[in-house]
Amino acid sequence: MLDLFLSAFVTLFVVIDPPGCAPIYAGLSSGASRRQAVAMAARGCVIAALILLVFALFGKQLLGALHVQLDAFRIAGGIMLFMIAVDMVFERRTQRREERAEKIRAHHAVTPEVEDVSIFPMAMPMLAGPGSIATIMLLMSRVHGFQQTVTVLGAMLLVMMISFAALAAAGPLMRVLGDKVEAVITRLLGVVLAALAAQYVIDGVKATLLT
Repeated sequence: MLDLFLSAFVTLFVVIDPPGCAPIYAGLSSGASRRQAVAMAARGCVIAALILLVFALFGKQLLGALHVQLDAFRIAGGIMLFMIAVDMVFERRTQRREERAEKIRAHHAVTPEVEDVSIFPMAMPMLAGPGSIATIMLLMSRVHGFQQTVTVLGAMLLVMMISFAALAAAGPLMRVLGDKVEAVITRLLGVVLAALAAQYVIDGVKATLLT
């Protein structure tokens, strides 16, 4: 059970990437007070967790309605995660996030009041985006029984709690770590995610060939 928890935690942590979201949130919430920034971080993480929970519990039924086999989803999900990993290693994912954040900041310059960024873009698509939704569905497709389901959901909850901590401490954290340390962490996590994604594809192909 510990192996399942660690596997789910590492996969979700790498895909959601709290260290990568922190500097983006720091920029988006730069005009907010400390209390407002923490409140928006909490709201964004709660909404993202609810979105992932819905897909975790009902994603299998959705696949069934679409007549998509779980093995096919494992292969497709593994390929998607591998593409995310490549973007992380070459920093293309960070660049896209920064471009999205720049658009939001430009809108802030037009509207002097503090804009609530908890739902968009933080909850979705940064925390509960296509990658994390596919990941939680992929993880849930491999569990059997109530205990394993709770284990995966517990790992997801822990990642969201860490995400909240990273967003709430985004400003001070970025001053301590700096851009170079963040880039190194992102690249290392990308390599780990690539290996996990390859394993998902291998599992899906094996299961398909054996049936």
